[in-house]
Order: sequence, then structure tokens, then C-alpha cells
Amino acid sequence: MCSTLRYNSDMRKTFKYRIYPTKKQLHKLTGILNECRWLYNHLLDMRKTSFEQEGKSLSLYGQQETFSLLKIERPTLKGVHSQVLQNVAVRIDLAFKAFFRRVKAGEKPGFPRFRGADRYDSFTFPQSGFSITHDGRVCLSKIGTIKMVYHRPITGTVKTCTINRASMGKWYVCFSVECEPERLPERPEQVGIDVGLKTFATLSTAEEIANPRFFRKEEKALAKVQRKHAKLEKGTPARRKHRKVIARVHERIAFKRANFTHQKSRQIVDRFGVICVEDLTVNRMLHNHCLAKSISDAAWSQFFGQLSRKAEEAGRAFVKVNPAYTSQTCSSCSHRQKMPLSERVYHCPCCLLSLDRDLNASLNIRALGLQSLGLSVEASAFTPGE
Repeated sequence: MCSTLRYNSDMRKTFKYRIYPTKKQLHKLTGILNECRWLYNHLLDMRKTSFEQEGKSLSLYGQQETFSLLKIERPTLKGVHSQVLQNVAVRIDLAFKAFFRRVKAGEKPGFPRFRGADRYDSFTFPQSGFSITHDGRVCLSKIGTIKMVYHRPITGTVKTCTINRASMGKWYVCFSVECEPERLPERPEQVGIDVGLKTFATLSTAEEIANPRFFRKEEKALAKVQRKHAKLEKGTPARRKHRKVIARVHERIAFKRANFTHQKSRQIVDRFGVICVEDLTVNRMLHNHCLAKSISDAAWSQFFGQLSRKAEEAGRAFVKVNPAYTSQTCSSCSHRQKMPLSERVYHCPCCLLSLDRDLNASLNIRALGLQSLGLSVEASAFTPGE
């Protein structure tokens, strides 16, 4: 599979900033989340009841028309911007569309669930009701002007604004922006990338990216705080407060992992014009309970996702190839043989090639990727859009 690269098409980017609301603003933000959560559960209950009793499925616009009556029954809804309420109905509609899509595809359906007190953490201004002031603050309708860490300027046209509450109680604002992609100068280099657990990634240039194993390194710290948490009595304020200590460890792991994958993906996109990776189904690989924790810790999906987005913006070719037999096939003569995981060096009996198994796989991945693009290994340059 090759991503389609277009020179003049606009793209969507998200700019995320930390915000520091005052106590009064914090009370308003929490109140809006509670009202949105109540509305979400109410709309979900309406859809469920309507289908069970009348066999009818309510539409998005049909539910949005009931908001004027709901504001009379529940006056606190008037304290929420009208478009934020409309977006809650959109979320319900998308949840049901995804549910029916999974049913049609024969997947595990996953019926939309009601949201508990701590299970609704964001609300969105889809068109209006927000602005950025001249001094780098964000102004939100019915909330006020909130201090924002405006660490980088926004480029492009702002489309939506989402306020998010993290598990640690930190608040963020995310602006979805439509902008023109920033193309990088063309590069003739091509690379195949084989990901693994011993090393995070092996490039076809014989370079290796070490596996940082962030979760494994923090496992002892996590076990320590979880043991203390387990000793606290359920339902007590102390236990609720201590949950943030556990969340802080997970947040620290997530920050380190995201920073690592961002840096490595940026380095690869800057260096290579054609990037070939494996089309892995990571969710299915997690069914192997012996390796599930290590695979999740490696964050291959996050790495591939960032590679794909950065490559598309930079005008690079990003190709996903079928990973079948890439480790068992000789990159020199195409001879195929079984390769148990314990065998780390590929010895070809036909051409006598002796090569690290991950490097051999990365060479095969590059060859398959170039083949899907109609290019040869010796091709001097790749022109995006070919």
C-alpha cells in the first residue's frame, strides 16, 4: 500500500497547548464537561429506548431539534455554548455509525456505552465561540480568557477548538488547522525499515535504532505505587487522590515514548525520499500473551503513524508492504527457508549470504516497496505524485 501524495492539497494538523484556568474557570470547565456527559448519556438513552420500543433509529438532526426543550427541562444546559451541545450529538451519531459499520463487517460490534463521571474528558467548539488574543491567550465563550502556553504560532486556518482534560487533571486546548503541507527538498535515498523487540528498528542501511523499553524501565516504580494504592480503602478520598500518582507514572512513560517516536520519525523523513515499512496488524500480534507487553511498549503503531503523517507533509513516498516471508527470504537470491526466532543470522545455502536476520528483512521490505512503486534500487530520485 502506498500513500497518495498530492502537492497542492490542504491537510489538517492539530496544534496542542497547555492551558492554566483559574479556580472560577476550572469550575466552569468542569461544569461544561458534566453537562456534556449528561447530554451524551441522555441522547444515547433516547436512541436505545426508541429502537427497543418503536423499532426506529433517531437521526442526528432529529436529536438536535430537541435541545430547545431540553434547556427548559434542564436550565444548566444554557451555560454551555450551543455548538458544543450540537457536537455532543455529532459524537453520538459517529459512535452509532461506527457500531453499524463493525456489525456489517462482521467485527466485534461494541455498542456505544454510557459515560461515567470520569469518562468524558473533552468538548469541542466546531465553528465559533473561541479565539486567540494578541497576548497568546485563548478566549472561550461562556468561560472567559484563559492563560495558554503559546509555545509555537499557528499556521493555517483554524477550523475547530477542543478542550481536553488529561488523567492528571491538566487541561489542554487543541486547534484543528487546515494548512498547506510544508514540502522538503527531494532526496534520492531509499530505506526499508524492519521493526522488532531486540532492536526497535533496523534500517536497510545497516543502521539500528535501539529499543528504549520505557515501560520496562518504569515497571518497578509503577509496581511500587500500585501496591500502595491497593492497600488504601476503596471509596476513600485518599485512594481517589492516590490515583493521580499512578496516572503520573503512565503519563511520564507516554511522554517519553511520544518524544522518542517523534524524533526518530523526523530523522528518517528528513534523510530519505522513499520509506518502506511493514504493514503490521499490531492488535492481532498482542494476542500472543508472552510478547504482548513488549510489543505494546515498543509502540510500533505510533511510530508508523508519525512516519506516515510526516512523510505525507514532506512529500516523501511512504509504502506499507506485506511482511509475510520478509525474514525467511534471502535478499540476494530470493531463496526461502524457515527462520525460528532464536536464529538471529540468516545463512543462505544457495548464494552463501550471511547476514543479520533483521537487516535481511529490511532489505526485502525495501525491495518490495520499490517494486510496488515501479522503481528500482538504483533509481536516482523519487518524484512525489508519480
